[in-house]
Amino acid sequence: AGQTQRRHAGKCWISGHLQALRYANAPIVRTLPMNRPLSDTLLAPGPLMLAVMIVAAALSRFLPMPPNFAPVVAVALFAGAFFAHRGLAVAVPLLVMALSDLALGLVRGGTFMEYFTTSMYAPSLLINYACMALIVVLAYGLRGRVTGGRVLGYSLAGSALFFAVSNFAVWLTAMSVPGHAACMAGLMPCYVAAVPFFKWTVLGTLFYSALLFGGFAMLRARIPMLRAQTV
Repeated sequence: AGQTQRRHAGKCWISGHLQALRYANAPIVRTLPMNRPLSDTLLAPGPLMLAVMIVAAALSRFLPMPPNFAPVVAVALFAGAFFAHRGLAVAVPLLVMALSDLALGLVRGGTFMEYFTTSMYAPSLLINYACMALIVVLAYGLRGRVTGGRVLGYSLAGSALFFAVSNFAVWLTAMSVPGHAACMAGLMPCYVAAVPFFKWTVLGTLFYSALLFGGFAMLRARIPMLRAQTV
């Protein structure tokens, strides 16, 4: 009986140690808090760099440029493609562009300032910002799928969309806004009158898209921390 008890005790000792080893080698599962992490905010390295690049593009509007040669469409595509937080993807470019529009108005005056001080310009201004937000949403199709060919295609499509929507807004307000005689004649004459400016919209979008997408790709390859909270 004593020998049987010793065997049983030995088996229990071995079984206990094997069980302990199993638990020691098992993966540790921790319950993470549901609070949003700090890296999900604009202060994370990735989103902060995106915002800095968008601000830099907006500041370039103060340089001498051809008419309609602007970063508006490229900035919207860039934000939609790379901000992991979709709310920031829409909010950051809209806020930066609105502030740069206001700054241009304060510095240059004229029509730039009338957009903010005259109610007849309000529909056109709001429609342009809404179009920019729509381009951000369309750029979600680039998330994780950025290539040179796709950026080119989205840049051309975004430029065409902005041309169509912004000039529709001009036609819509032509009766109250002076200086758009062609648009008072009808929607198609309004588009025809705007065609000479469209090439600058396309060239500006391609130029800024190359700078923003290419620049961020090089930065993220050299600085891995920029991958946090970016797509």
